[in-house]
Amino acid sequence: MKKLLIAALLLFSGSLLFAQNNNCPFKYGANEEDSLKSLEQITNFNMFYKSKNYTDAYEAWRYLVANAPCCWDGIYTNAQNMFNGLIKNEKDSLRREHLIDTLIYSYEVRNLYFPEKFSKGKCLGYKAYNMMMYRIKSMDFNQIKDLNNMFIQSVEMEKEKTEPIIWDKYFQLAENITKASKDTSVVIEAYGRATDYLDISINNSLVQYEKQASVIDSLFDLYNNGKIDTNYLIELCKKPAADTARQMKLVVNYRKTLAKMEKAVAPYASCEVLEELYSEKLAENKEDLSAINKMVMTMAKGGCVTSPVFKDALEILHRANPNRNSAYWMGNLSLRSFGTTKDNNEIDRSIEYFREAVTLSETNEQKADANYMLGLAYYTKGSYSESRSAALAALKYQPNMGKAYILIGDLYANSAGRCSGGDMLPLANAWAAADKYARAAAVDPSCAERANAQRAKLRFPSKEDLFKRGLSAGSSYHVGCWIQETTTVR
Repeated sequence: MKKLLIAALLLFSGSLLFAQNNNCPFKYGANEEDSLKSLEQITNFNMFYKSKNYTDAYEAWRYLVANAPCCWDGIYTNAQNMFNGLIKNEKDSLRREHLIDTLIYSYEVRNLYFPEKFSKGKCLGYKAYNMMMYRIKSMDFNQIKDLNNMFIQSVEMEKEKTEPIIWDKYFQLAENITKASKDTSVVIEAYGRATDYLDISINNSLVQYEKQASVIDSLFDLYNNGKIDTNYLIELCKKPAADTARQMKLVVNYRKTLAKMEKAVAPYASCEVLEELYSEKLAENKEDLSAINKMVMTMAKGGCVTSPVFKDALEILHRANPNRNSAYWMGNLSLRSFGTTKDNNEIDRSIEYFREAVTLSETNEQKADANYMLGLAYYTKGSYSESRSAALAALKYQPNMGKAYILIGDLYANSAGRCSGGDMLPLANAWAAADKYARAAAVDPSCAERANAQRAKLRFPSKEDLFKRGLSAGSSYHVGCWIQETTTVR
């Protein structure tokens, strides 16, 4: 008891200095007795919450929220799980409604007491989430539309910080409104926001993941060089390891959410529908780069890149605010245009755009993808050495990118005419190509079928040519010309 009193006095002395939040003149209470009571209730809440005794935890929670709402942010962080348990098990309908009201109230006030911990947008999003979870069945259509607007307001406040669960419920509600009203613009606009912000969310998480992974690599370098011992290595790796796990979990959840949306929006967002909807919006929003970016990303993900509306929106966006995505898609448009017109200026433009995309890329995934497309553009132009260099750069950032190995295999497979004559064995380039196709299938099962199909088309040197050169299956052979790789005789 004496220790508890001393702790309370220390807390109380700190609360006297606590005047940063006008909503909480005292952090733990106005006097020693209140501080002691608050400390006791924090202990009770923690004990009962951890044992999932939510009924008794709720009594401690009520006291703290009423008397010391700024004492500890954990009373709000843990409120959702507690109330979910209480609401689920409550049989009395009136008490159940009171619990729901209190849960919603907790999201209305937590920003007042801990503004640095709980943003307004996040609180609004979770308020909407709980209203949808517990009140949607009793709402009329106008109330449901108001709820949708609450989600929109939350998303536009949080932007890329919006959590996957809020995206999921927001999109689910938008889809339900579209089904009820037949207004496809509601679900398409929700998807447009998602494509705009979720890509940034994924990118930001990957950037943080790669930073922490680099820290871990540096620590292992110190360990391998004898600068730190095993115990110190383990200790130093704890935080970056936890951070990388957290960021990768976010990436996985964001991608799952986006994939779910893409599947759900498909019936409503055909290219014809998007073109009709966005042609009018583009005319009205030529100065609104955020709206234009949403159009571009939605049409790109929907495969509507041949649409004149997509091209017009993309060109406006890239002129006004060039970024990695706009440069990437400008390169794609030029590459497609070359396929139709055979205009060499188009292929040169695509190379410049993809180079720009490489420069503007932030994550290893983005750099790998942009370099691969750069390699594809060089291949189309007939610049084989430059194409291989770009493909190898892609593999540096993403070693399991099977399509990059397939690209190199295609370069080698199509080099028979370039490498004819001289000392090189005719069709030896096919052995080098086969190596790359085999590597592609090994590192990336998703492209194994394509890699094996390419390999099946290869023509290898004849047995007669092998005999003349004194070569036998399994022996080593150096492929010359521009390829310069050592392979195995087949």
